[in-house]
Amino acid sequence: MRASLPDVGPNERWSGPLDVLPGEAPAVPCTIVRGALPGPTLVVTAGIHGAEYASIAAAQRLSRTPTDGLSGTLVVVPIVNTAAYYARSIYINPLDGKNLNRVFPGNVAGSASERLAHWVVTQLFSAADAYVDLHGGDLVEALVPFIVHQEGDEKASALAQAFGLDFTIATAGVGTTTAAAHGRGVTAVLAEAGGQGLWPEEVVAKLVDSTLRGMRHLGMIESAPETSVPSTVVRQLAWSRADATGCWYPAVRAGDKVTEGQQIGVITDLLGVQVQAPASPVAGTVLFSVSSMAINAGDPLVGVGAG
Repeated sequence: MRASLPDVGPNERWSGPLDVLPGEAPAVPCTIVRGALPGPTLVVTAGIHGAEYASIAAAQRLSRTPTDGLSGTLVVVPIVNTAAYYARSIYINPLDGKNLNRVFPGNVAGSASERLAHWVVTQLFSAADAYVDLHGGDLVEALVPFIVHQEGDEKASALAQAFGLDFTIATAGVGTTTAAAHGRGVTAVLAEAGGQGLWPEEVVAKLVDSTLRGMRHLGMIESAPETSVPSTVVRQLAWSRADATGCWYPAVRAGDKVTEGQQIGVITDLLGVQVQAPASPVAGTVLFSVSSMAINAGDPLVGVGAG
């Protein structure tokens, strides 16, 4: 079984497994759709985190894009982290305990996650003009749809705006898919919608429709669903984290407006005695919130979009 992408001719498609970590993880599914007309190559991934199901379902739907009317090539990998998918793992790859979206650009001689990241960079990014990483909120996460791009990248900013999601965030992050793609000159965005182990049709459709708008922006298709939602640009996503291990009782939800210093919930010990009353670090909108009662010291609680 191969791990490299096959050559696909004009007006053709290919689907099959790629044996990226032979003997360690299930093969990675991939579809390549090449249109009849020349155009850019767009790589779409999902399942970087294996339990973000809305993004996986959206990527599977995008893999059915017809060759007719497509200019360029669409490469879709709906589940990158197959070991995490089958383990229903939150955040981490069970093969090495690492968060795949923190180890890019990877290491060919490193652990499983590092080698998987290296494969994404060398095999997928090397073929890409643009890159979309679909995420869906993990099993313990609720969020408002938003899109992230690398700070200072004007092409990525324009692509993010074309998606028409609720919020757009520029980040200077390192170790992520988008940072690694940006480092190789690839226009890259990361789109988030969904969460809590669910994949409702309206959320899947939102991710699909936003990606189609991105493809229209890239000149790959002529039409895409419109959106009436203006995307709000925020300058930072500020995190509040747990200082203690125990039980999390949130007082705010994704989408709520908060003020700086506002109490966002309570952490208790296992007997129900309060041990922390976390506060919002900034004023803004809660874009991300953890919905799990079980909490560990250092875990994120909420992410607030500010500015």
